[in-house]
Formats: sequence, structure tokens, C-alpha cells
Amino acid sequence: MAKIRTGIVGCGHLGRHHARILTELADSAPAGFVEPDDATAAAIEAAHGPKGLARKRSVKELLEAGATAVVVASPTPTHADVAEELLAGGADVMVEKPITETLSQADRLVSLARERGLVLQVGHIERFNPAVAAVRPLVTEVKFIEAHRLGVFLPRAIDVDVVLDLLVHDLDIALDLVGRPVTEIRAVGVPILSEKIDIASVRLSFEGGCVANLTASRVSQDKTRKFRFFQPDWYFSIDTQNRDVTAFRLDRLSGPPRIVPWPLEVAPADPLTAEDASFLKACTDRTEPEVTGEAGRAALKLALDILEEMGRGR
Repeated sequence: MAKIRTGIVGCGHLGRHHARILTELADSAPAGFVEPDDATAAAIEAAHGPKGLARKRSVKELLEAGATAVVVASPTPTHADVAEELLAGGADVMVEKPITETLSQADRLVSLARERGLVLQVGHIERFNPAVAAVRPLVTEVKFIEAHRLGVFLPRAIDVDVVLDLLVHDLDIALDLVGRPVTEIRAVGVPILSEKIDIASVRLSFEGGCVANLTASRVSQDKTRKFRFFQPDWYFSIDTQNRDVTAFRLDRLSGPPRIVPWPLEVAPADPLTAEDASFLKACTDRTEPEVTGEAGRAALKLALDILEEMGRGR
């Protein structure tokens, strides 16, 4: 089977990892990359140029080089224009989270991809975390969620609020696990080290009764990635940073009801590699990606609704 001609737009902090992965995946044949910073571009080309990842000066030039599956890892404000140009040019696209800045931009990308029969995947990487993947088949009816996503301050991330920077990961997981609409939002957020929201505390109520308490901070001294949820007879604690799961269930069969640990095997995997491989598989098979444009749009809408709620509380 012919390899997919791949490309990347934006080779910053996350993009450079995508660049490496696209030269390593067996079904990827790199067509090139677009990166405006000369020093960064030189480093990428020095590392991966011999494998075909040569610098192109524009999206148009990347498409002319034959790229048909492109990762968009440029800054969020550029996502809409870059992804639209790629889709209009006939390329399948995986765009990093958040999908775009506005819902109207997201709607345009989703509509364009559907009209042209193209793959539009959104880079919500935690869907590909092996700890999350191990738990997903056991999800039945989630009743309560508690999540803490804490990180140290990074100046490169202050172009967006912590809601769109960090919390959006847990919003996507919650929407996927619960599978029902949000009916109520209570949220507070404050700026600490930047002009944007740096700490956020959110309480969500879902149709059907599930409640989620979510905390995100980028001013912590330690990095924490914990996602816990409860459903009838089950408790799961996921550490997405260490990629492990603790699970307990209520045993009703061997005597009086008792809580027992439930061993879960977490297959070793790199989430970003799994994400890119999944994207290429969707491109090859012409199937729905794991995280559709609609799912990315839903996570963006919830994040923006949360920011609006925070604004009313100021």
C-alpha cells in the first residue's frame, strides 16, 4: 500500500514532536513542513530533512509538494485560516486543540471537511493516553467526576486562558465519557501571573444527573494530572501523567457486598504517536477519526461557555 504524503504546519513546542513522529511512522512519507522561524526551521530540517521533511515557505507550497495529510500545530489564532486552506486544497487535516478560536471558525472547518469528504481530526491527545484507553471500554453510566490538572507556569502558553490551554483536555474527556449535554455551569477563574485566567474551578451538571468538579491551574509548583470518576459499582482513578489506572468495584457475588480492587492492564504507548497513527489510519481507511471536528467543536463551545460564566462572576 502506498504511503501517505504527510506534512506539518508549525514546529514549535509540540509541532517538533509531530515532525519527528511523521518521519518514524511506517505509513508516512513526509512531504515537508512550514515554520516561519528560521532557527526552528533549520533545526527541524537538520534533524529530519534527510527523511524527506524539507522546509516549505507556505501552505500552498506544501500542498504543491504533494502533502495530503497535514498536522496543524501552529498557534491557535492561525488554526482556522491554515486548516481551511489545507482542506480547500484537498488535504486531510489534524488540527491541534483547541480546534479554533471561535465557534463560527470551527463550524466552517467542520462543514468544509464534510462537503469534501475529508478527515478533520482534533488533537485532544488524552483520548490516546493508554490509561484513558484502558478504562474507556468499562464506562457505562458516569455519575460523578473529579479532575485536577495542575502545571507550572510557562510563558509560551499565556496566549490563551488556562481553560483553553489545560482544562479543555478534561472537558473533552468528560464530554466523551458522559455522552450527554451539559445543563449547568458554575465557574470561577482568576489571573495570577498573566492577564489571562491562570486558575479555574468549574462545576458542571449534565443531563441525566452526572456532576463534574474540574480544577485547572498553571501556577502550581508540581505537575498533576488526575481524573477520577464514579459509576454504579465502580470507581476509577486515572493518572494521565504516569499513565496508570486504579480501579475498584463492588463485588456482590462472593458473600456480603465488598469493595475489591480490579486489575486493569495499561498497554505502554506514547499518546502523541498513537494520535498521529490514528489520524493516518483514518486517512487511509477513509473513516471517522477518533476525535472528530464536531467533538473538537463541542469541547471549544464548553470552554467558551465556561469563560463566559467566569466573566459574569467578575
